[in-house]
Amino acid sequence: MIVTFASCSTDDDGINFFFEAVPVQSVELPNTFVRGEVYSIKIKYLRPTNCHNFNSFDYTPVNNERTVAIINTVFTDRSCEDIEEPENEVEVALNFLPGNSSSYVFRFWQGRDTDGEHQFLVVEVPVVEFDD
Repeated sequence: MIVTFASCSTDDDGINFFFEAVPVQSVELPNTFVRGEVYSIKIKYLRPTNCHNFNSFDYTPVNNERTVAIINTVFTDRSCEDIEEPENEVEVALNFLPGNSSSYVFRFWQGRDTDGEHQFLVVEVPVVEFDD
């Protein structure tokens, strides 16, 4: 998984920011997917400061595996303050349409361990042709 960090500065408005991946805390997935139906996958993460704002998902599909990370825009031209729990918990939704009839494996990025290795919450969801 490649997480991109970038800095930007625009001369005309003076806004300074960079992108940062933030760890996924929890995910709500169904037990099965019905092929052809759209699902809203609820993903929760902790917003570290009031300068962090949800930007997008880093979403990498490879065959039936999906690697997902939350990307925040971090504004550096503000006075940032830490946000205490539970006010810092943010829920975002990722829409997903299963097109294949086999299982999907989701790998949600949860940060790095003490050795610097990427950690993932891994969930496999089977696909059925119709809802039982």
